[in-house]
Amino acid sequence: MFHVVICQSFSYNRNMKIEQVVAKKLILGQKTLTLAESCTGGLIGHRLTSISGSSQFLKIGIVTYSNEAKIKFLKVPPATIKKYGAVSAQTAKAMARGALNLLKTNYALSVTGIAGPTGATKAKPLGLTYMATACKEKTIVRKFILKGTRRQIKVQASEKALSLLKKLI
Repeated sequence: MFHVVICQSFSYNRNMKIEQVVAKKLILGQKTLTLAESCTGGLIGHRLTSISGSSQFLKIGIVTYSNEAKIKFLKVPPATIKKYGAVSAQTAKAMARGALNLLKTNYALSVTGIAGPTGATKAKPLGLTYMATACKEKTIVRKFILKGTRRQIKVQASEKALSLLKKLI
């Protein structure tokens, strides 16, 4: 007995933007995504929805800028925010897991950080960013300290977050 496996080829060139690569991988894999953004303020969602066909994979993008929104919509435990802060690996992970469960998508991506120019402390400097990507089986969290203006930090964070998601898909 023979089993036939049909694979859709995935090719991309170096000129493709990261959001185009992510979109293509999600569409070809028939996978879905939920976004939970804080410091990027919806920039990741904007980048992905700039691609025709994004409604095939992007089910919801939510900007949970306040702690209240993180708790209410993403079910981040208040104790996590109280103990570690809104900008922490633990909160980024909880945001991603909460986003994954929000609409039961295949993947979730979360970002939380300090884009500045205010809000930084000695313990949590300007540009400190945590991002997490999750699927049913695992969650990956990364920490970055990004440099630049508020806009530059948001763009860099969105780029790194999409790159992290690309690796998980």
